[in-house]
Parts: sequence; C-alpha cells; structure tokens
Amino acid sequence: MQDLPHLYQVSAQSGPEGDVGLSTEGVPVLASAAPVEFGGPGGRWSPESLLVAAVADCFVLSFRAIARASRLPWAALQCDVDGTLARVDGKTKFTEFAVQATLQLPTDGDADKARTLLAKAEASCLITNSMTATTHLTAVVEVAS
Repeated sequence: MQDLPHLYQVSAQSGPEGDVGLSTEGVPVLASAAPVEFGGPGGRWSPESLLVAAVADCFVLSFRAIARASRLPWAALQCDVDGTLARVDGKTKFTEFAVQATLQLPTDGDADKARTLLAKAEASCLITNSMTATTHLTAVVEVAS
C-alpha cells in the first residue's frame, strides 16, 4: 500500500437532461442518473446505488486482504447490502447498511477463524468507517463437505 493520504479524483459531466457521465483516469465513463424513487429513469447506476455498491465492494476487498494476510483459504464470498435511506432531523441520509455475507470455505476450512476475519473486514471497511450510518453484518460460513 502507498503511504497515506491518498487522493481520489472523479469528474461528473452533464447537460440539463440525460445521464451524468462519471469519469476517473484510466477507466470507462460510467452513466449515472437519479433513481426511480427520485423520478429518475431507472436502468442506470445512481448516487444511492453507487454508495451501497461501495459498501459491498469495500467489504469484499477488505475481507480478501485480511484473509490473505491471515492465510485463510476460501472459495467464494457473496456480499449483499441493503442501504436504508431515511429522513432524519430534516435531512435525507443513509441511516443503516445491512451487510449479508456468505463465505464458502474448502472442506478443511476453519469456520471460527473465518467468522473472526469477516468481523474484522466489517470493522476495517474504510467506506463505512467514513460515514455516520450504522452497519450490521450477518455472516454465514459454509464449509464444503
């Protein structure tokens, strides 16, 4: 890892109507629009879905790094996140992220160690650590038979 601080730059480009083009160096432009709940067209990533996706992605990448450092062999990780958007004190904001993680281990996998590392991944996710919303992890560990 490079020394901190890291700087991440993203640009958003739009006209009065249509998609917002999100770009950062070296990756394809991503089309974004308001979600259906806010009168958007649907069928595109929205700021809300991108934020929830960032929580899921960060959890998986955090677990991957922690499992590698802890030498835990694993086969697959499915992470589903529900983000709750609510009005609190007159402001609309995400109040909770429910993270459902299902981890598959090989036949000789250590389920107790895996559960500990899943909890460490939740605690170390820089995305959720950067927000005021609470995060709840429900972890299922399956050992292949």
